[in-house]
Amino acid sequence: MPSLQTALPPELANNVIRLYRECLRRAKYIGHQQHNTELLVNMVRQQFKRNKHETDPEKIQKLKDDAARGLINHILYESERLSGRKASKST
Repeated sequence: MPSLQTALPPELANNVIRLYRECLRRAKYIGHQQHNTELLVNMVRQQFKRNKHETDPEKIQKLKDDAARGLINHILYESERLSGRKASKST
């Protein structure tokens, strides 16, 4: 199965620190809109901290894919919201 990270710019997808920072930015953005910034930022931090000592390359790739999926989903959601239309779901 191809990596979801191919949908993100390589400089973001290949660098865990940049991926972490982008997740934090999105958490702050969403939190500001929903008035729960601290909660969302702490959730992102906990997820990354919990896995910071992981050494299995396959598990690391899965964790990075999960983070990328969250970013992609939020980007799609925001683009739909701003354009006023829904993206079609493929079945």
